[in-house]
Amino acid sequence: MTTRASSPSPAEAVFPTLGTTAVLLVTNPDALATAESVLRAELAAVDLTCSRFRPDSELTRVNANAGNPTTVSERFAEALQAALRAARLTDGAVDPTVGRAMTTLGYDRTFTSLRPGDTRPLPPALPAPGWRRIVFAPRSRRLRLPRHTHLDMGATAKALTADRAADRAAAATGCGVLVSLGGDLAVAGPAPDGGWRIALADDHAQPITSCGTAVAVTGGALATSGIRARTWHRAGRTLHHIVDPATGEPAAPVWRTVTVAAATCVDANTASTAAIVLGDRAVDWLRRTALPARLVGLHGNVVRLCGWPSDSATTSAGAPLGNLR
Repeated sequence: MTTRASSPSPAEAVFPTLGTTAVLLVTNPDALATAESVLRAELAAVDLTCSRFRPDSELTRVNANAGNPTTVSERFAEALQAALRAARLTDGAVDPTVGRAMTTLGYDRTFTSLRPGDTRPLPPALPAPGWRRIVFAPRSRRLRLPRHTHLDMGATAKALTADRAADRAAAATGCGVLVSLGGDLAVAGPAPDGGWRIALADDHAQPITSCGTAVAVTGGALATSGIRARTWHRAGRTLHHIVDPATGEPAAPVWRTVTVAAATCVDANTASTAAIVLGDRAVDWLRRTALPARLVGLHGNVVRLCGWPSDSATTSAGAPLGNLR
């Protein structure tokens, strides 16, 4: 996820989190401390709830209990429902049951802890068991995963946190707020004059250049999914973190990055991740969503869909992803 804010702001906080970088911008400098407190609280909560890498996280407990019923917390239930909705709207292209496939590929620890050149052989790929096999009762929050099924909610949990943090910080401060978590970006409250200027890049950590591609966002959310930023090597292969649930392998490289605008960061990230997985089918699928999108091919060719503006232009949120229904 590689979208990032590039415009000057009255106040900014930047810090590492969740294996990536958090960027917080507010239109009122006096509100920065309050907004940052809100953001850090949301980050701590999602880490304790949804981390695959913490032995004390709720997700670790749920995965260890696969095959048996368990009652989950309200926050876990919210994250799970977002993940299941993403799976339903994408017909399984974004599927939370890819946890074991991710581990098999070697993504079994935080990204910064991965071995740079792992020579161990790759085990056979493990297709995802499939989200439809999950039994979940939202009212009682009772969950039963199929045996040997591990959840990974990375495609939606971080985006949900960006949405929650932006909304809560704006409500607490009464000013405009932008939250970017490794490129999963949500805004709330009144935007600055001219909108929030957002630079687009393959990697959110790249230096900002004056000649780079940028848009100005006045509301909603943006998310960028790509295959260049989070890569690692194992058994002589270069692997990336977006897994095709149908195969258990990294999605075939068709698009270098896909950026989507939507009403929420969860919807934007769901659509951008699905597009990477769908590959050649992504253009037609994105057109059906009616969400503005910008796709960059492996050789730099750019496809703009559903009213995505020309470079260095202004956009606002797309429609909810529920248009797919």
